[in-house]
Amino acid sequence: MSIFYNTDDIQDQVTALYLPLRKKNQNEIAKKKVIVIAGPTAVGKTDLAISIAGILGGEIISSDSMQVYKDMDIGTAKASLEQQKKVVHHLLDIKEITESFNVSEFYRVAHRACRQILFKGKVPIVVGGSGFYLHAFLYGPPLGPPSNLEIRKKIEEQLEEMGADVLYERLQMLDPEYAKTITYRDKHKIVRALEIMSITKKKVSEIPKPDVNQKPLYNYRLWFLYLPKEDIYDFIDKRCDQMIENGFIEEVKKLKSKGLEDNYSASQAIGYRQCLKFLNSNQNLDDRITFIEEFKKASKKYVKRQFTWFKKEKNFRPLNLKEIGIEKAKEYILQDYEQSM
Repeated sequence: MSIFYNTDDIQDQVTALYLPLRKKNQNEIAKKKVIVIAGPTAVGKTDLAISIAGILGGEIISSDSMQVYKDMDIGTAKASLEQQKKVVHHLLDIKEITESFNVSEFYRVAHRACRQILFKGKVPIVVGGSGFYLHAFLYGPPLGPPSNLEIRKKIEEQLEEMGADVLYERLQMLDPEYAKTITYRDKHKIVRALEIMSITKKKVSEIPKPDVNQKPLYNYRLWFLYLPKEDIYDFIDKRCDQMIENGFIEEVKKLKSKGLEDNYSASQAIGYRQCLKFLNSNQNLDDRITFIEEFKKASKKYVKRQFTWFKKEKNFRPLNLKEIGIEKAKEYILQDYEQSM
């Protein structure tokens, strides 16, 4: 595994930030251990990470693209204030709902947090279910150009007006090779692909990808926690109901008043998208039932995508929590951390 820097400027920034790290050379830095705990929604990643952090003296780095936003708490299953008091969390509440956030920025701030944690002599524990963000953390961000807000806004408006299938057809005409790797349901990727081509005048398939075969920056200890899908689906049903009981609809109302609908990525997040649709309806009983059903359905679809993604990430070691239990999983991760070189 490796980190691939997509520009000389980023390489210079990273090098400069590493120099004060007790002036250790690259080989010494590569020996530093970083725990990465991945897994589908509702599997128990946060609780396990907090427990491990308490034992090892670690700090947690969230790899959730929505937990960066203030007030997006209930719907993102953000660590509670009580949990944050027990263990230091990074990348929570660093953005206002009106601000943008993307994978390249995540890469920068996540690695900055990682360096800070190591400099204090503590253990970085990266936690999340987004395969895209975790892949970027390990291997570097996508190599495309920075986002152009004006161009992106126009494409997002076209998406709303014409639908994803129309824009996907456009992508198929412009870059059939890349279009084969996604579907019309991948709205974020369609928008980003059209944005990249508009900026660079090149096909997305022509842009080189990060090299995953370079030497890793750290000694990554990678874990994928999971349960059988049927068990996770049961947990999701209960968790969605609990979120609504805990005030999720009121949370989305508050965010709506602050401009949630103007933030395309945040407004499309699972739960928030369905709730906004409900808030913009008559809000009768049928509308509420439909909202809850769609909320649960979207959450389960996301679980399927998470399993598909991490099947491709061969360096993550799977731990079936139904077979071994949470305590045994914790034991495996701790033993691996202590015994690995």
